Amino acid sequence: MTSNHIIVLDNRPQGEATTSNFKLITAETPELQDGQVLVRHHFLSLDPYMRGRMNESKSYAVPQPLGQVMIGGTVGEIVQSLNPKFKVGDQVVGMGGWQNYSVVDANIVGALRKVDTTNVPLSHYLGAVGMPGVTAWYGLVKIIAPKAGETVTVSAASGAVGSAYGALAKARGCRVVGIAGGKDKCDYVVNELGFDACVDYKEHQDAASLSKALKQACPNGIDGHFENVGGMVLDAVMLRANAFSRIAVCGMIAGYNGAPLPMSNPAFILMNRMKIEGFIVSEHMEVWPEALHELAEMIASGKLRPRESVAQGLAAAPEAFLGLLKGKNFGKQLVKLV
Repeated sequence: MTSNHIIVLDNRPQGEATTSNFKLITAETPELQDGQVLVRHHFLSLDPYMRGRMNESKSYAVPQPLGQVMIGGTVGEIVQSLNPKFKVGDQVVGMGGWQNYSVVDANIVGALRKVDTTNVPLSHYLGAVGMPGVTAWYGLVKIIAPKAGETVTVSAASGAVGSAYGALAKARGCRVVGIAGGKDKCDYVVNELGFDACVDYKEHQDAASLSKALKQACPNGIDGHFENVGGMVLDAVMLRANAFSRIAVCGMIAGYNGAPLPMSNPAFILMNRMKIEGFIVSEHMEVWPEALHELAEMIASGKLRPRESVAQGLAAAPEAFLGLLKGKNFGKQLVKLV
């Protein structure tokens, strides 16, 4: 048995989440049974969807149980194995949660996946070549389905999903415009990620002002949009959207603390014959191999250069997570555990 540090959800947020919602405990890992492996986590992924799981309200997934390890993607290495498919030293990605070690039944399909770090750093399997990257791929390819020359936009453009979306869209011949918070993030989106333009939403107090900036950046209007934020950002995009435009809705981080997010101009959905589709990427596992292959090739070739924000040590996870919800991270938010 191995001593393990674990962060559990201790109580549910009342409005805005705080560090007091979490609790750090120590426990022994259980003895391995046949078919199981012990994984030592190197990195933990922090993602906005976790905030929704903390609530007890109806959602697409069951709420995070109180007193149990917080859900979360992890990458690490096998340190003990009673499964012939995995050997000690194998590097793997899974859903090990907010803890240093996890015991996994490796016979369960999809519980663990071996990864190759020859050309792709291990941490990227939680970002650009992981769930966020596939999320970007699905929204762009399966919902927006852009033609070369069309203009597509994405909110939270400097993050793990947004950066992958930009690279994928540029590869398809689109004009790509990001929406991000702050000059540094916008400069990174244009100069490092290769977007055609980026609008700083922090410079605007309302949707009308933001929409004017989008008009400058998107002189031919918006044909496709990938939404991570909602609220004012979505309202501004709706004002610039073309007829028969498509919007892929992945997240609504502006409303994760329970505040309602009314839409200012829903009539545009009808007037522009718009397609608006929400999706959960874990419900579309059939596309993951194709998406991951393209994303890994982009990383290896340098066409996608994702940025990471890395907190040190498991105890830093709650603060880093709360910072993510407020946009304090720059790129994919990770916690380094070794």
